[in-house]
Amino acid sequence: MNGSGSGDAAARRAVETAWRIEWPRLVAGLTRIVGDIGTAEELAQDALVAALEQWPREGVPPNPGGWLMLTAKHRGIDRIRRRGTLDRKLALLGHDLVIDQRTPPEQPPQDDLLRMMFTACHPVLSRPAQVALTLRMVGGLSTDEIARAYLVSESTVAQRIVRAKRTIAAKRVPYEVPAGPELAVRLDAVLEVLYLIFNEGYTATSGAAWMRTELCEDAVRLARILAGLLPREPEVHGLAALLELQASRLRARGAGPHPVLLADQDRTRWSRLYIRRGFAALGRARSLDTAQARLPGRYTLQAAIAAAHAMAPTAAETDWRRIAGLYAILAERFPSPVVELNRAVAVSMVHGPAAGLEVVDVLAKSGTLDGYHLLHAVRADLLTRLGRADEARTEFATAAALTANAAERALLLGRAGIDD
Repeated sequence: MNGSGSGDAAARRAVETAWRIEWPRLVAGLTRIVGDIGTAEELAQDALVAALEQWPREGVPPNPGGWLMLTAKHRGIDRIRRRGTLDRKLALLGHDLVIDQRTPPEQPPQDDLLRMMFTACHPVLSRPAQVALTLRMVGGLSTDEIARAYLVSESTVAQRIVRAKRTIAAKRVPYEVPAGPELAVRLDAVLEVLYLIFNEGYTATSGAAWMRTELCEDAVRLARILAGLLPREPEVHGLAALLELQASRLRARGAGPHPVLLADQDRTRWSRLYIRRGFAALGRARSLDTAQARLPGRYTLQAAIAAAHAMAPTAAETDWRRIAGLYAILAERFPSPVVELNRAVAVSMVHGPAAGLEVVDVLAKSGTLDGYHLLHAVRADLLTRLGRADEARTEFATAAALTANAAERALLLGRAGIDD
């Protein structure tokens, strides 16, 4: 018994903590049993209400996650019983309930999270819906947190999630991890969604903040989970390595509206823990590629580039020749205008700004990056290094006009010599 005020507060904190940690696994496990995400969420919420009522009075159970799961299943059976359809639907819950009734599981099956991740990233959903649903169902973020992260209204996020669930139900999307060739296709979507979530956090597309570190941390956490669930997939480890290594620089990239570019960062502020994790994940990706006679994928190649930066004690000691070579491989195997723009930077560091500018100008003439502010920012930087100050100023101003991120715009206007 614990009826004191401080005891009640401690119990409520325990409920909140357990809810935050266990919610994704709880809903994923219930979805496996009842076959519907919406019903699983309702049962999970019923369990939360029960915890809020009972834990202050009876104490926090030794296995909060197992308690919540068991309670949610009991509530599910109560609902079915009330609706008079017990005989028909009890089989959905009965087997697992009997197993769990005496001893709640120490850890719910991780496969449930994997199923949820693949369900949230099913191709029947738009990419914004996939991102929102992944953050909600796998990351455990609230609609308000997702809305703040992506600078859209809470109602917009809520509508995306509701429509996504309806689409999944209407299209009868199976709650499962696909097999065979479909796994590769669906896994690409899962990896891309995590990559997009991280990138949005690393450099926000709009708003006042330069970064949204919470999004980066969520993406890293989800990539770690995915790597644990699919230990034989090299690209999963490649993505995990890339995100760990990129995330290692977060503290050095500047706080609030003051970006600090890579060359100017205090490298003693880079997280050695994240770097060690990144190197370990990259090593696993390479070992798996070798064992499976596969070439490195796009994320593994990008992780190798990030590793080259991480190994340099100072910006001046960066092995740009190696980085340019890796970008050349990346551009050949996975061509894209953005990869080519990054390659131009590496080429300029090896062969001089004129060589880099030549690559950028080819890109500019192609029109594939029209409206992309970093094309103008890179070109402006190369023009500056060539001593073509007036042209550089114009390009910096153009780049500033194209970005919707206030911190980035201030940085670019500053380099153009224009007051914001």
